[in-house]
Amino acid sequence: MRRLLTATICATFCFVTLQAEEWRVRTLCAGDVTVTCRQPDEWKFDFKVDSVDGKEIIVVTLAADSALIPPRFDVILSVPQLDVHHLWRPGDIDRCQLRPEWMGYYTSHLAFDMPIYAFINDKNDNRLTVTASEPLRKVDAQFGLVEEGSNLLGKLSYFNGPQAPMSRYETRIMLDPRPVMWSEAVRGGAEWMTSEAGLKPVVAPQASFEPLYSTWYNFHQNVTADGVERECLAASRLGMKTIILDDGWQTDDNNRGYAFCGDWEVSHNRFPDFASHVKRVQDMGMKYMVWYSVPYVGKKSRNYERFKGKYLSESGDACVLDPRFPEVREFLCSTYENAMKKYGLDGFKLDFIDSFNFDNVDPAEAENYAGRDIKSLPDAINALMKEVYRRLSAIRPDVLIEFRQRYMGPAMRQYGNMFRAGDCPADLQGNRQRIANLRLTSGESAVHSDMLEWNLAETPENAARHILSALFGVVQYSMMLGDLPESHIEIMKHWLDFTQKHRETLLKSEFRPYHPEACYPVIEAESDDELIVAVYNDMCVADIKTSVKPTYVINATGAPSLVLDMPAVPRRVLAYDVYGREAVAPEVVKGMQRVAVPISGYIKVEY
Repeated sequence: MRRLLTATICATFCFVTLQAEEWRVRTLCAGDVTVTCRQPDEWKFDFKVDSVDGKEIIVVTLAADSALIPPRFDVILSVPQLDVHHLWRPGDIDRCQLRPEWMGYYTSHLAFDMPIYAFINDKNDNRLTVTASEPLRKVDAQFGLVEEGSNLLGKLSYFNGPQAPMSRYETRIMLDPRPVMWSEAVRGGAEWMTSEAGLKPVVAPQASFEPLYSTWYNFHQNVTADGVERECLAASRLGMKTIILDDGWQTDDNNRGYAFCGDWEVSHNRFPDFASHVKRVQDMGMKYMVWYSVPYVGKKSRNYERFKGKYLSESGDACVLDPRFPEVREFLCSTYENAMKKYGLDGFKLDFIDSFNFDNVDPAEAENYAGRDIKSLPDAINALMKEVYRRLSAIRPDVLIEFRQRYMGPAMRQYGNMFRAGDCPADLQGNRQRIANLRLTSGESAVHSDMLEWNLAETPENAARHILSALFGVVQYSMMLGDLPESHIEIMKHWLDFTQKHRETLLKSEFRPYHPEACYPVIEAESDDELIVAVYNDMCVADIKTSVKPTYVINATGAPSLVLDMPAVPRRVLAYDVYGREAVAPEVVKGMQRVAVPISGYIKVEY
């Protein structure tokens, strides 16, 4: 049965039927939006459409007389492909490809991406951004091009897979067709989702914006107290303020798996006196954070037998804990709490939260949820992580907690204040894309680069390009500093100084990344005091938009010149090379021109 709901926008639609499988809701910006449910059974569906500041919000409400497994339903829109060339989504690094609809399948949930999808054009304009208000539960999506007639399909699917019983559910879907820069629409979608869900992100302390040293790419699991302290001394002298001790501290095994996770006891062979080691590093002026793989209990750990029957899945060399058991949540919370107290830690890198997931079947269903005080998995993850943050922040209010892309977004911002780009070792382009995407959806949380590494035989200019691609995030380094040539140490020192001097602009001011389909060839950050423009492709034009503020134009291209479109003739131009040393300044005039800029250096334009 089909029902067409038509009325003035802002009116409320309350059509209820037990047999209906399809409803249509009329919108101004996307025409008829269809809601389908194959088996509504005892569930009643209500709808309304609101118009707010040029955007439309579709509200879908489900209700039942008692707690039942909710039915799958889809919200589907179709619009003509007019001036739409790309699809942007969080965590995506495939150049915003607009795939055919039979390839465009995506998903999101509390610990994986976010339900934001933006149709954009080649001129950085938003054409239609679709945002769902659901930050916790899984939302499957299908967005792409329908071959017949070149139309765009957008479909959001709710309640796929195992679900816990409930009696009421409401979701909101915002359609934003405003002709604004696409990044403004995406940022607005993330802010709206946070507000609609009533979520309160934790405050990011100043320390979360300080440059950081990680042990992962340089040490991997081969960490020792002496080796880490030696590197921390060099890092602190360069201006790094935090260390993350990654995997390896808890095991003597070096096989890079997770078979020994779960006991979380310090290896005395690697760290004979861990508390004293932490204190020595902190005395160098560095915060100390430690890595934990939150869900994993390895099959070679003593705790493997302890939690038998309390796993979501068992495969490979490690099992995934089920946080719906109160004793599982207590085990994890007390593990971090006791470690912070015992060793004087400043924070944690809490990893693999996206592994809290089902292998198609919920083991609780066959057991009638025995022993579990929370039936919904996303609700249990939410309860666990809120309690982790509550207990750790009670000990240290400025606790540092890092999460990794793709477990990011409004829900995750309730429990952590540092969001790192997903792993992309030595991939400067991938790092730049990941950082830019995170910046648009992370609000005032600190966004970090993936750890930087490069070959020791690289030229200083090419080594510096890894740093410049991470410039708009907090830079994490993972080089063996004691092995670096002096020229690389000099460039690190210069750019660490630059990023600290301009931190407010780079990390906390207006952020404008251009052309995601081309891997962000130009990125800008502008504060009240200055404009910083980084150019990553020497064939792109950097349009300098101000003639009243000091402007820094950074050459991260590998070529000795850039194409600039200048708004006016500057009063003075200064040039600096990769080491920050003053170089020969180019002549700059009004209008478009190719300007000599040192490779991995920059010019400062004053008006």
